[in-house]
Amino acid sequence: MQDRIIFHIDVNSAFLSWEAVYRLKILGGKQDLRLIPSAVGGDKKMRHGIILAKKYNIKTGEMIGEALKKCPDLVLVPPHYDLYEKSSRAFMKILKEFSPTVEQYSIDEAYCDMTGTIGLYGSPIVAATLLKDTIHDELGFTVNVGVSSNKLLAKMAGDFKKQDLVHSLFPEEIKCKMWPLPVSDLFFVGRATTRKLHLLGIYTIGDLANSDLRILKSHLKSHGEVIWKFANGYDFTSVMHEPPKQKGYGNSITTSFD
Repeated sequence: MQDRIIFHIDVNSAFLSWEAVYRLKILGGKQDLRLIPSAVGGDKKMRHGIILAKKYNIKTGEMIGEALKKCPDLVLVPPHYDLYEKSSRAFMKILKEFSPTVEQYSIDEAYCDMTGTIGLYGSPIVAATLLKDTIHDELGFTVNVGVSSNKLLAKMAGDFKKQDLVHSLFPEEIKCKMWPLPVSDLFFVGRATTRKLHLLGIYTIGDLANSDLRILKSHLKSHGEVIWKFANGYDFTSVMHEPPKQKGYGNSITTSFD
């Protein structure tokens, strides 16, 4: 039986990239937003909104005031959600030309099950590189592609050094490529969990993978078992062509005064 081949594809700084391509290709602009300190966000005079795309150490979700403290020369671009939806559809269309099984994880992120089609391209890395280059040539923006035999490892590979790159993370590569990373880099390990793991003397993904599962479960309950499995590269979920139902939505407001 052929081993599964899963790609994780992530657009590099999606909203900012899509704004930059639109301004260059459609509006005929000369300045590439991706080459200057810039971000997509709300109205800084009204202090409305948050940073939606990042550049120069500005984090997604950061308030505009905080971002401007880090970089006073930051160029803020108002968001254009219709443009992002259109760009996302074009992105997904190319993915579906490479694989019949595409799971859209977010507006700028997706998984492709390449198991049945990889033979058309020669090797997983060759196919991933062709996919990456096709997106850039046809749509003008860059992506990272993570390649593995399951979704978790493909996503971890896709988060390696960016941008416009292909990375593999197969089970036999876990020890050298994933285990040395900080435990906070592991999928599903947030800041609160990271603090708890540090108190247990667990600092790297390798430390977590080689920890006593009983101790982890006593401190972190079922979540401890989940992240222990992830640290060891275990993930048996399938790429789902139909998206799962949304479980919740959030909304927040920033006042225009202190």
